[in-house]
Amino acid sequence: MSVAVIQMVSQDDLLANLHQAGRLLEQAALGGARLAVLPENFAAMGRRDAAQIGLREAMGEGPILPWLKRTARDLKLWIVAGTLPLPPVDQPQSKACACSLLVDDAGEVVARYDKLHLFDVQVSDHRGQYRESDDYVAGSQVVVADTPVGRLGLTVCYDLRFPELYSALRAAGAELISAPSAFTAVTGAAHWEVLIRARAIETQCYVLAAAQGGMHPGPRETHGHAAIVDPWGRIVAEQARGEAVLLATRDAEEQASIRTRMPVFTHRRFFSQDAVRPAHTLLE
Repeated sequence: MSVAVIQMVSQDDLLANLHQAGRLLEQAALGGARLAVLPENFAAMGRRDAAQIGLREAMGEGPILPWLKRTARDLKLWIVAGTLPLPPVDQPQSKACACSLLVDDAGEVVARYDKLHLFDVQVSDHRGQYRESDDYVAGSQVVVADTPVGRLGLTVCYDLRFPELYSALRAAGAELISAPSAFTAVTGAAHWEVLIRARAIETQCYVLAAAQGGMHPGPRETHGHAAIVDPWGRIVAEQARGEAVLLATRDAEEQASIRTRMPVFTHRRFFSQDAVRPAHTLLE
């Protein structure tokens, strides 16, 4: 089964971003992909009205969710919808969650992951400081779901720096892990490749690292280098900058062989499955 990872250079025009994403998803479907991963902030890059966007979507008045469901259905494609803002499921409030939705090929939302780790850091770039918590609230659940290409764990961008989350996903049965991202040019140049390869090696999972790659409002420059990494840590597809559709085929037999020949998960001494919270599927 083939998977696709998409790289975009999203701007603050929501409808234009959806048009671009639709064109790239169509390329992925024509290339034989059964599942495609969009990047973080694919629809609303550089916007500071996340709560308002999310509220409109939750009330059925926004364009993103109807477009997403229709596109998945029309293309017969499973889609990991990078991130989009949506209110928390259990307690509506002024801030949104950065949600990564998994939509099946019938256009149904089958899983929702709310980004666990928020990007509140100082970076030596034009912006200097990023405070994602000003606009978003953090999630609290580890999420995995079955797809036609294997059992998928959901993560987002800054999550890549927290290997315990990836260990929890492997414990919950993940065979592939999505990592839609918008790494800054500075942090991406320093750490992006190391992180996506390390997470693949540690978990012996495919890492589907969709990305933003270019200049955005803010001003903000993203690193790009969207990639598909196999369970041995090899980059099997990559794009440096600009928009792209990357395709690869999951080799389940090779993945099983890697896990059998090097059973690192059973050798762990400082990680207990008892520490893994039950995997949840949170629907809209």
